[in-house]
Amino acid sequence: MKRLATGSALLALALAAGCNLGPKYVRPAVVSPPAWKSQAPWQEAAPGDGSPRGAWWEIFGDAQLNGYEEQLLQANQSLAAARDRLDQARSLARVTSAGFFPQLSADPGASRTRISGNRPFPPAGPAAPATDSAFALPFSISYEADLFGRVRRNMEAANASLQATAADLENVRLVLTAELAADYFTLRELDAEYQVVQESVGYQRKALELVEHRHDGGIASGLDVAQQAAVLDSSRTQLALVKQQRDRYEHAVAVLTGNAASSFSIAPSPLTGVPPAIPLGVPSAVLERRPDIAEAERLVVYQNAQVGIARTAFYPHITLGGAGGLQSRDIAALVSAPSLVWAVGTDALQPVFQGGRNRANLAAARAAYEQSVANYRQTVLVAFQQVEDGISSLDALAQAAATQSAAVEDSRRALEIANHRYVDGATSYLDVITAQGTLLANQRLATQLLGQQLVSSVYLVKALGGGWSSGALQKETVHPRPAQALQP
Repeated sequence: MKRLATGSALLALALAAGCNLGPKYVRPAVVSPPAWKSQAPWQEAAPGDGSPRGAWWEIFGDAQLNGYEEQLLQANQSLAAARDRLDQARSLARVTSAGFFPQLSADPGASRTRISGNRPFPPAGPAAPATDSAFALPFSISYEADLFGRVRRNMEAANASLQATAADLENVRLVLTAELAADYFTLRELDAEYQVVQESVGYQRKALELVEHRHDGGIASGLDVAQQAAVLDSSRTQLALVKQQRDRYEHAVAVLTGNAASSFSIAPSPLTGVPPAIPLGVPSAVLERRPDIAEAERLVVYQNAQVGIARTAFYPHITLGGAGGLQSRDIAALVSAPSLVWAVGTDALQPVFQGGRNRANLAAARAAYEQSVANYRQTVLVAFQQVEDGISSLDALAQAAATQSAAVEDSRRALEIANHRYVDGATSYLDVITAQGTLLANQRLATQLLGQQLVSSVYLVKALGGGWSSGALQKETVHPRPAQALQP
């Protein structure tokens, strides 16, 4: 009992005297601009004010898109793999937390051995065969006294890795949902573009009938007929190519929602939506809303802990241990006081000469930390760039869409004038052909601009973090629990 009390006191002393070696973590400083370079067409909002939360795609007000996004969250395999990686990281963190508790093992055994009567080197006197039995029920216990914080640093690194994996899951979710929304709006833009070309084909078909009728009456030349037929065939070609593009995006949506492309289809529905207003907030808010930034910052924490672990290699590795159990040659007497055996002790492994291994490991850990800091700062810079790109892109597209709408109306009026002048014989049919091509090109460009505005809005929401907050990572932390001491 005295020895047991002494061992307990030593264990308590080791715990009380424990200290953490290595640098204390401080988030690396980054330069955050006070405001975005371009604000139009939005006004700066307070952090989090009106920002999309959770299902950010709902700000577009498209019920079909909402349905596809829900399918993605349930069935996308890349997202499922990211969830599994998080489960794995959570389990590995629990493995690390086991280092806070004593390790107890049992190794029961039984044997019966016959010794030869003709064995070499027999004892004094006549040798005779002998048969002995041995029964043992031993236990061993070991515990690392974390005087220099190696176990705690490992736990810190494991939690940082866990949180980085949780941030990676959120980043995968954001990337996939944004990709789906962008593909969906591009598909709808192609639906609208297909409708524009189809309407143009219908108009050009009627124009060809008119020219053929005039040719049959001797008013129009064969050249006019050939030119109009060429324009009609070219538009039909464009129709086929637009359909080919649409099929590719439909297949992409199928894969993102966990469906086989061959058994998935989306009914055509021309794009009619308008880009929603997106509160920008201030640049510093992006640091808390971007999951990729949170992941990079957690990896800095991980590498900082690795520096601490590398430092502990220069100090003694102290292990408290003990063994005990029951041993007897007669199983009936196994559970009795005379059969009791035990031993207690401690071991302190102090590195002396390691050929520079520990020093090199520490230098490597410091270099890895500096690398993670650089990666974190680069991630922040890229995030600011992506937001600025989104703002300037939407600003330019809004202006282009307004002028392109006027261009469509001008082209339509020019076609009407060209038709009247041709019928009146004031000009050749080439002017009509040119006006038809100009109108179709401007109509397609106007439709494409609307699609680009919606897609750019999606990517701006993505650049802003989609409404996610790094505060959600705090719950992803594993703490040692007393119940673990009794778990296998």
